[in-house]
Amino acid sequence: MNHSPDEFGIGARLTRKEDKRFLNGQGHYVGNIKLPGMLEVAFVRSPIAHGRILSIEKPPGFESQVFTMDDLKGVLPIKAETQLPGFKSSEQWPLAKGKVRQVGELIAMCVAPTRAQAEDIAQLVLVDFEELPAVVDMVQARVNPSALVHEEWGDNLFLTTEKYGDLSSIKASATIKINKKLRTARQSMAPMEGRGVLCSWNEGLDHLEMYTAAQMPHINRAGLSECLGLPQSNIRVIAPDVGGGFGYKGILLPEEICLSWLTIQLKKPVKWIEDRREQLTANANCREHDYDITVYADQAGKLLAIDCIAHVDSGAYSSYPFSACLEAAQVASILPGPYKMEGFNCTAWSVATNKPPILPYRGVARTDVCFALEVMMDAIAHEAGIEPHEVRLKNLIPKNEMPYNNITGKHFDSGDYAKCLEMAVQAIDLKKWRELQKKHNQTQSELPLIGIGMAVYCEQAAHGTSVYFGWGIPMVPGHEQCHARITPDGGLELRIGAHSHGQGLETTLSQVANEILGINPQNVRLVHGDTALTPYSTGTWGSRCMVMSGGAVAEACEQLLERVKSIASHILNLPVDRLKLESGKWTSEDGQKQISLSEIAHIWYRQPQRLPQDVNPAGLEVTAGYKAKVDTGTFSYASHAVVISIDKKTYQIKILDYVIVEDAGVMINPLIVDGQIIGGLAQGIGTALLEEMNFDEQGQPMASTLADYCLPGATEVPEPKILHIETPSPYTTFGQKGIGEGGAIGPPAAIANAVNDAIKIYGAEVNNLPITPKRIWTAIDQAKNSTHSLKRNNA
Repeated sequence: MNHSPDEFGIGARLTRKEDKRFLNGQGHYVGNIKLPGMLEVAFVRSPIAHGRILSIEKPPGFESQVFTMDDLKGVLPIKAETQLPGFKSSEQWPLAKGKVRQVGELIAMCVAPTRAQAEDIAQLVLVDFEELPAVVDMVQARVNPSALVHEEWGDNLFLTTEKYGDLSSIKASATIKINKKLRTARQSMAPMEGRGVLCSWNEGLDHLEMYTAAQMPHINRAGLSECLGLPQSNIRVIAPDVGGGFGYKGILLPEEICLSWLTIQLKKPVKWIEDRREQLTANANCREHDYDITVYADQAGKLLAIDCIAHVDSGAYSSYPFSACLEAAQVASILPGPYKMEGFNCTAWSVATNKPPILPYRGVARTDVCFALEVMMDAIAHEAGIEPHEVRLKNLIPKNEMPYNNITGKHFDSGDYAKCLEMAVQAIDLKKWRELQKKHNQTQSELPLIGIGMAVYCEQAAHGTSVYFGWGIPMVPGHEQCHARITPDGGLELRIGAHSHGQGLETTLSQVANEILGINPQNVRLVHGDTALTPYSTGTWGSRCMVMSGGAVAEACEQLLERVKSIASHILNLPVDRLKLESGKWTSEDGQKQISLSEIAHIWYRQPQRLPQDVNPAGLEVTAGYKAKVDTGTFSYASHAVVISIDKKTYQIKILDYVIVEDAGVMINPLIVDGQIIGGLAQGIGTALLEEMNFDEQGQPMASTLADYCLPGATEVPEPKILHIETPSPYTTFGQKGIGEGGAIGPPAAIANAVNDAIKIYGAEVNNLPITPKRIWTAIDQAKNSTHSLKRNNA
């Protein structure tokens, strides 16, 4: 770097700049925006999961305020295409056309001066259906479907993904063979702010302007252009402050298309704000995996091979730009995790059902895969008669083999997985808890059961061109860009195409600028979330921002640095190599001459006669692009260790201790890294213990309010011990790695292993998420009955 690190640069625990406005209620969200003459929209949504629409009757007197797909002339359906062989594309009309395929699917759009009036009109719309059987179980949907979600396909498969290896010799030699059937629940993402859209039409400029809570504004603009037939140059997408995303706001919405069309027709601004019932029942589903998994190992616990059949419930449609196959396709490539093995075989099916589309949620497939893999690692340890962490140490990719290409071709950039796990074992004080467990875990004891669980995972982040092009996905990231401009008073304006929805980019990117230019982060302003003002980007997804946007900001600041140094050298009459940067000022070696960034800016803008003759005419603003040296992604990772207790009467679970050892490479801001980990931990605990979006046999969602769908609160989330190691990525600007999703990946696996560790005295185990008291009771009861039955048969 060009100056000594100070309290503002890389590695500083700088408090978040953006929090002041959020904590003071001064955030600027879609819900806060009002335009003159604005109307509001409510939607008529399907009350059934599967059926043909026979007729839609608009209420008398309100015909001009109700719109169906027949009214949206020229509007095309959403089609999330991919080049993956065998993929079947779904057509999702913005308003249902001919058929509905999920509860909550949009059927009609109603507009009025207020949302309440629009909802009253929606209540009067009559829809006549021919109801069809609902497809609700992913396995049955493939092997014995009650109906076809998309008749033209001939089956209910979006895609079959296979990674094949010949395991015959391994099967013959393995002394340990374990098979389990595991399942994770469908969840509903729950950001504090739901979706929101406000559209207006500028008649004079022939221009659509859309405010939307979105993670990927440029991608939304591309999708709108395709569906509406408008040139992208005639569409401006603005994402103001976004109150949480987690992947939920990373798609093109049917509501966005509908409101865009409506504002063009009415020539008035129109707005829709999602309510929590819409969010829970129709829009925010994620995850739901089923595994039939077999592992092979030797008697010492060395993992030899994995053989897996996996199903992922993809719901009714593939959301734009791509969602239906993202989870299952990843299962087949990331299931080996951070472990070495000789053989791997996996078939993963992306299955269509009459449920909402499955969306990418924080961790995208890794959370479920980690659960499946880590449960099996504990099972190997049990069969081998060794501690669970010991079996992991036997199989983790060693530090001296980094960078490492694993059995599915994943390129691990760096890491010391063994050290990470050993630190977690030490920090949780395993020996102490094992001794206490012996006292508690006796069938005659009234003391609560004690269980210790662990999980290790890796998180591929900041995927580049080669990965997404190889996956056949149309949204292929390239060079990430940043436009940087020094303002006339010496401030710095950064414009990026990614979007912050809680990651603290306004702070961390200003730290990057400080590291290079020495500028105070308070004098750095970040502009993002506006397609008219920012460089193109695929947006915020895949824990990519600090690698990609951070790299782009660094490159732009480096280019500005050279221009600033040239001007400072001329003004101070000193060679460039005799200047040093201290506290934002260029100084001579003896400190007698100095000039600040604000003075240089003043000279450029106000006193150009003082500039050198050969000054760069492009001035104090640049657009720079960045791409990692190797763009297959960074691999952050962590070890989670947890101690739980289970009440023997109520089967309630209590988390007694939680340790996370994380490697995010070089941390730009450790305080923000810890915040990301703690937030992810809360979501992971929800996955492990609480959250489940059930559907009945008719495809009806069984939770429609937060009284029905249980989220973790302060009493469920412990204060974890967070430790760090830093193994820099050799491919990124500062050695940083993506960190945004990691905290949510490990908890379900670690907690599941802890629960099973506690109830193994009964010969019981729970292999379905979430792990509820009822599931624990059922597992113990079944184990007791099985034991009694065995004794009777032996007698």
